[in-house]
This record gives sequence, C-alpha cells and structure tokens, in this order.
Amino acid sequence: MADPLDTVFAALADPTRRAILGMLLEDDMAVTDVAEPFSMSLAAISKHLGVLADAGLISRERRGRVIWCRLEPDAMRAASIWMQGFGQFEPLDLDAFERFLETELATGPD
Repeated sequence: MADPLDTVFAALADPTRRAILGMLLEDDMAVTDVAEPFSMSLAAISKHLGVLADAGLISRERRGRVIWCRLEPDAMRAASIWMQGFGQFEPLDLDAFERFLETELATGPD
C-alpha cells in the first residue's frame, strides 16, 4: 500500500490535475464542466479525477445523473506540514552568491 503522502505528491505532479484543483477552489463542479476547458476526452479527464480522488484531494458525488466534484483541502494538510519542515532554512540569495562568485573568479586562485 502506497504512502498517502506519495499518493498526494504523485497526484499534484501533473499540471492538468493541478489546474483541476485550482478550478475546484471556486466551487463544486460537474465532471462535464471540469472537462470543458481542456482539449482532451471526457474519459481522460475522468482518469485525472480518479487519481485526485484516490489521493483524497477531491470527492465525487452523484446527484441525479450528474457526478459532482468537490475539493477536499484537508488531504493536502500532510503534504503542507511536510513542506513546511523545509521552511527552517534561509532562502538562498542568488544575487549575493553571484557577486561572491564574480569576486572569487576575478581574484583568481591563491
């Protein structure tokens, strides 16, 4: 059985799935509405939705003849906590690093 964190990150690795999650931030959507902006088949979108549902990032509910998708933001909590663990490090100042390299290269080896 896969680690839930691995499943979430695997689901988030695809740009189409990230776009779908962005769309669902606004409101619940029918599967056909989710598929509308993408130039792929409804079956392909359904596979993406399946991956998102398996990761717990969305839920799907049948209302009559329509399947609705809902964002489940709590599923990203473990991934968010894991990523925040790396926030303890200072961000790298690339400009300062570039200036350091220029200085070192200009002075040459000792």
